[in-house]
Amino acid sequence: MHSSLPYFAISRRSFLKTTSAAAVFAASPFARAARSPASERITVGIIGWGMQGPNNTRGFLAQPDCQVVAACDLDPKKLAAAAGTINTHYGNTDCKAYHDYREMIARDDIDAIMIAIPDHWHAIVATEATRRKKDIYGEKPLAKTIAEQQAIVRAVEQSKIIWQTGSWQRSVANFHKAAEIVRNGLIGTVTHVEVGLPGGHHDFPGTLPAFDKRLAALGGKLPSPAEIVPGTPAWDLAVTAPPEGFDYDLWLGPSKMEPYIDVRVYQNWRWNSNTGGGQLLDWIGHHGDIAHWGLGFDLSGPSEVEAFGNFPPANAIWNTATKYTVECTYRKEVTGYANDVTMTIAGGSSAIPMGTKWIGSDGWVWVDRSGLDASNPEWLKGDTLPDNLRKVRLIESHQHQRNFLDSVKSRTPTITPVEVAHHSTIPGHLGLISMLVGRRLHWDVKKEQILNDPEASALLTRPYRAPWKLSA
Repeated sequence: MHSSLPYFAISRRSFLKTTSAAAVFAASPFARAARSPASERITVGIIGWGMQGPNNTRGFLAQPDCQVVAACDLDPKKLAAAAGTINTHYGNTDCKAYHDYREMIARDDIDAIMIAIPDHWHAIVATEATRRKKDIYGEKPLAKTIAEQQAIVRAVEQSKIIWQTGSWQRSVANFHKAAEIVRNGLIGTVTHVEVGLPGGHHDFPGTLPAFDKRLAALGGKLPSPAEIVPGTPAWDLAVTAPPEGFDYDLWLGPSKMEPYIDVRVYQNWRWNSNTGGGQLLDWIGHHGDIAHWGLGFDLSGPSEVEAFGNFPPANAIWNTATKYTVECTYRKEVTGYANDVTMTIAGGSSAIPMGTKWIGSDGWVWVDRSGLDASNPEWLKGDTLPDNLRKVRLIESHQHQRNFLDSVKSRTPTITPVEVAHHSTIPGHLGLISMLVGRRLHWDVKKEQILNDPEASALLTRPYRAPWKLSA
């Protein structure tokens, strides 16, 4: 009934290998012996113990000059798991557990925080943390809307904190090499880029079996969450009370109040437009980010965006796009590139495989978590390009949390600073808006405004449920 997406079983493989190796190192006697004196360690508090939180935290635990001192989550079971993991690693009970992130980031003895929470919370937590002068490792996409992203960028710039985005592919060798192949002109002048992302929905936390068991009382074919709407018997069975101790009202935060349905909370909040942006926004900060990196468009963007998508009913439990195509045009007079570049972002398309493919006048190169390929096999030899071909050398990072900590110490930008995260996700945000209004958008890259379209412009932001608001 509910189709699975095998890609998800391997999509984070390289990241998990990295963090698993880091965890092994962190637990070794050598790691304990190599730890820096307490006075020299960067203290970190973590917010969120869902999908990315545990892996990010283990990456920090592996660093001898870092001390994770606090954890925050709204689910008491997840919070206990977070604090337990951290305390077990250090062999003590020093990690303090917090229900409310505001109490944690108010601590003067915390240098940095890791944010791995649903998209609808990113902007509020990030802007408050910048006001508290905390350096931030924050997950992608940068925020739920472009306006929220703009607020985060302003806050980071004003507070002069260090920001690292969880677009960890930039810290993996094959993505770095692919981007350098393009930046050094080996494929000639780029004319088109294909960005392949997932389609459909995926039950990350494995909540569907129990959900289906409840629905079995209806008899007949079980509907998927993308088919269930209010006013139906299936909806009535889907709505339940939140688990004991789970602060659902706080979890919704600035988003509109909705009934609690377990399959659209936890990691599946991505498939509900009230809290997430579907596969498009979940992935644009990865493969779209790499596309920009190779083009040198980290601080630029498309001037025109037109998108088409297939959506479930707007009031369904899961209502984000299941298949989508976004066509972007990057104008040379805006980007400074030799010619206009077009980019096709597609989710659930058999014509465009997962990953990023740059197509140029002299060849092509494709990269994904599963490998690297190119029109010229010579380019694939070795982990890096030969020195004589590396006239453009991109910043190097071999471990994403390590890069963040190094930047915290040096006060120099990370490999994925906030401005880069903002621009990397703009094509995804504009693509979603184009799908919703049903027409091409014209985007002023410098002013960051949609031109001559009030309806579309209104979707650059979203209303906040009282009493929540962005930190001034």
